[in-house]
Amino acid sequence: MIKPPTAFRPSTDPDCSGRRSPCERVTHAVSICEDRGVRMTALRRRVLELLWASDRPTGAYELIEAVRLEDSRPVGPPTVYRALRFLVEQGLVSRIESLNAYVPCIHPERDHDCLFFICNGCRTSVEVEDPRIRGLLAEDAAALGFSATRRMIEVEGVCARCSDANAV
Repeated sequence: MIKPPTAFRPSTDPDCSGRRSPCERVTHAVSICEDRGVRMTALRRRVLELLWASDRPTGAYELIEAVRLEDSRPVGPPTVYRALRFLVEQGLVSRIESLNAYVPCIHPERDHDCLFFICNGCRTSVEVEDPRIRGLLAEDAAALGFSATRRMIEVEGVCARCSDANAV
């Protein structure tokens, strides 16, 4: 007898990026889509799986090539870009503008601002949730009479691993 998959339990720990397997995260994304009444197609799911399997932000053409290597049918850029647009619209993936690349969202079940620390050396990124920054942005927006529809902050620099490697 096949056991049904265990239900995903959303984490309240903002630092849980390494505590769930990619498979659990994709299962959670599918569940979110079902709850919203939107369809997670096989290609959308595969693109999300590839993003979770990557250890760094991944460009659309890298994803196209990865899908093409796995599938006997060719997949064109518009098809992958549509899948990425869907994943971004559903809050499952974020686009890192400065790299023109995509990363999966750590907590797609939460409404949160995107704050990314991006290493110029190894191109890894870390998503951080910090309610203090959200509060500051809301205060500044209110003072300006501005209504923010999307908030994403990208901080570029050098990660500890690359700093240590350069120090040797």
